[in-house]
Amino acid sequence: MASPISKKKETSAITYRQKFEGHTDMVWGAIHLPGGQRIMTCSSDGSLRVWNVKSGKQIGEDWRDGDSPVWCIALSPDGKKVVSGSDDGAVRLWDIDTCKVVKKWTGHTEAVYSVCWSRDGRRVLSGSSDGTARQWEVESGETMPEPIENILASIETGHERVFAVVYSPDTNLIATSGWDDRDDNECSIKIWDAKTGKLVATLKGHTDWVWCLAWTKDGKTLISASHDSSIRTWNTTKWKQTAVLDEHTSAVTAIAISPNDRILASASDDEIARLWNLDNGQPISSPIQHAHGVNCVSFSVGGKQLATGCADNNAYIWDVAAILREAGLDDLLSNPQAKKSALHVCGHLHKKISLHSNIHSRL
Repeated sequence: MASPISKKKETSAITYRQKFEGHTDMVWGAIHLPGGQRIMTCSSDGSLRVWNVKSGKQIGEDWRDGDSPVWCIALSPDGKKVVSGSDDGAVRLWDIDTCKVVKKWTGHTEAVYSVCWSRDGRRVLSGSSDGTARQWEVESGETMPEPIENILASIETGHERVFAVVYSPDTNLIATSGWDDRDDNECSIKIWDAKTGKLVATLKGHTDWVWCLAWTKDGKTLISASHDSSIRTWNTTKWKQTAVLDEHTSAVTAIAISPNDRILASASDDEIARLWNLDNGQPISSPIQHAHGVNCVSFSVGGKQLATGCADNNAYIWDVAAILREAGLDDLLSNPQAKKSALHVCGHLHKKISLHSNIHSRL
């Protein structure tokens, strides 16, 4: 991949396909639900909400379990459940059909900022501002069980705060990132053995907090994004940096990879979402302009739509297929093996932290 050189100011002519209004605070997560007709969002207003993609209207009532801000959500591989992470330190498992919490895992002592499913749907991984990553076993057929112990004793990551956690595609490894020592100019990404909790590798290169991580489906590339405005790619065989994508002009808050591993979407505090051609590391078309900072990005199952969540309390749908056609890059959607939803990663913790007084008091 090549590293872009210029950071010229661009004017975007791209307009959203749908807008979703109703949250009373910032939207931190947005995911596409099975069937392609609905999306789900989460917000620091304490709710999860489901929306009709065609009409832009909310479906049913808010999903709530207390008033704690909800920082992240992730859809299970079978599309039947959603896991969320909240400011109260709990990880909640929701049933999509009943709209209810069916499990509540406790153990983190501070806010949970990142959640991730294993590919087989048997485990959930969570990362918290308490500096730990935890794995949870997902059991089926129970309605409201007591919280269970995590599979592996929580990993003391060495990060002051864990902002992102993600499984490797084979679930053998865990990548974590966040804020390291307050006196260190570097913030690392750490790779762990998922079974033993042993540190496998430490990746250095970012010069500020690392908000988000994404692993390509073939497991060969790990992608990270940071408050230093850069996106970096890493070879997972030698654990070496391979490219720097640096078109954003402010913190890169979230990333997502298309189902066929050929397009990267990024969100930034510069009020822009971008699409990147992962074949050559170059940005695709004009930036996708928002009115405020962008907190999250998520591809639809086929990769033809992109959902974004924004600091203006709204979520949006963008037509990726049309953007690619306009850029003459229709072929980037082609891959007969791309059948599942893209990896979704929660990042964007810089603004979450600004809302979290306990963290601020320690800076």
